Amino acid sequence: MSRALLLAAPFLFVIAPASAAEVLAEAPSHFAKSGDLKVHYKSLGEGKTPVVFVHGWCCDHTVWRDQAAAFDGKARMLFVDLPGYGRSDKPKGDCTIELMAKGVDAVLRDAGAEKAVLVGHSMGTPVVRQVYRLVPDKVLALVFVDGSLRPFTRDPAQTKRFRETFKEETFKETAPRMFTNMLPPQAPADVRARLLKLVAAADTHAAITSMNSMFDDPTLWKDDPVKVPCQALMAKSPNWTEDYKAYAKKLVPDLDYREFDGVGHFLFMEKPPPFDAALAEFFRKLGVLQ
Repeated sequence: MSRALLLAAPFLFVIAPASAAEVLAEAPSHFAKSGDLKVHYKSLGEGKTPVVFVHGWCCDHTVWRDQAAAFDGKARMLFVDLPGYGRSDKPKGDCTIELMAKGVDAVLRDAGAEKAVLVGHSMGTPVVRQVYRLVPDKVLALVFVDGSLRPFTRDPAQTKRFRETFKEETFKETAPRMFTNMLPPQAPADVRARLLKLVAAADTHAAITSMNSMFDDPTLWKDDPVKVPCQALMAKSPNWTEDYKAYAKKLVPDLDYREFDGVGHFLFMEKPPPFDAALAEFFRKLGVLQ
């Protein structure tokens, strides 16, 4: 094999087909019961140890369509709409991280998963970590995708200013602006359009209360260690300081921490091939690739 092919080999299997959007769209839908809520998810492949993809704030399962295409036929995958989002039920009360974590656990039960690898983007990071706290025996590994393991601030004044940005009466203006700011100028136009469509469709109450939950619930940010294999796939950003990296690696001593240049907060949508190659390397170590 030529040197060029050898260098390209890790990426070859993750090249998504032209019909990438169809792979996830055509996957069968299921509904798990979590309390009085129905939690929607899609399932691809067979096996007792699925990879569970958990979206972030104001998104739904469709953000993972490139990963669905890349790993189709190579792993069992579950794509969750967190309670309050997508086709899942909207709770009558607050949409908390705890409630969403219980929704993911309900999906694991409904899908017959004995163990699972949980991949959480952004807000999905505290969600999957909370699932690990709730049902540690079900979690084989965790992947944190540009999501934090500690609060961005503990300053009450900064927290108050951020809360005031997201009020019900102005949410439909401020939330799209936030999404736009999280994407670099070179982000693909179709990715930008998809994300702005998602945030425009998001339920305002679910979005605001799930955001507030990350400020209001100190138990989400405890320093309890994570004792399963973990990978962090992060966009290179001033948000992820050397102090943060040291904290994350102290919390997870064997953390596989990687940064990607030239991407924003939605790196897995902006440049899927290098992201998927890093994910595949981790999956191989875990033995979840077929």
